[in-house]
Amino acid sequence: MIDFWFSIGSTYTYLSVMRLAEIQAETSIEFRWRPFNVRSIMIEMDNVPFAKKPVKAAYMWRDIERRAAMHRMVPKLPAPYPLAELDRANRVAIIAAREGWCEAYARESYRRWFEMGEPAGSEPNISASIEKAGQKPEPVLRQADSDAAKADLAAATEQAKALGIFGSPNFVVDGELFWGDDRLDDAIRWDRQIESSPPD
Repeated sequence: MIDFWFSIGSTYTYLSVMRLAEIQAETSIEFRWRPFNVRSIMIEMDNVPFAKKPVKAAYMWRDIERRAAMHRMVPKLPAPYPLAELDRANRVAIIAAREGWCEAYARESYRRWFEMGEPAGSEPNISASIEKAGQKPEPVLRQADSDAAKADLAAATEQAKALGIFGSPNFVVDGELFWGDDRLDDAIRWDRQIESSPPD
């Protein structure tokens, strides 16, 4: 199993979220979806990568466009960024991960954000994404706005930090971190290596 640590709000995470189902079908590797708040970690590290950096941001969008094309994805870029409701989007993801509908919710959130221009975490994206995952938006959003949900997201973020995670997406295999969509293949190879030659 590979732990997929992700934060809705990370741009490069779009590439992973949209193709993990296909990869899982091809490899039979199970991915455990682990949402957290990457923004709080980046602010703490004084490492907000694209804010007020137009040259770097322009490269990011072009890089995502190239990588998306390789995977037959059709985003409309640049997508709205940064997200005003990143925290709320990820609080819903925490609830969804606990209840078993995280993948469907996250995929629809990113699809609507990157392909329809609807910011994730805000309306109409958030309610439509919850509905796409087979849930009723109103009770989920009430729960997501509770102090308990805020505490759960903070706890998940602290757990990510304890693992050494500083960005999204991140793939964790037996304690080894593989940061970035472009490291997914490495994570898969590492997982297979462990499966074929487990430690004594």
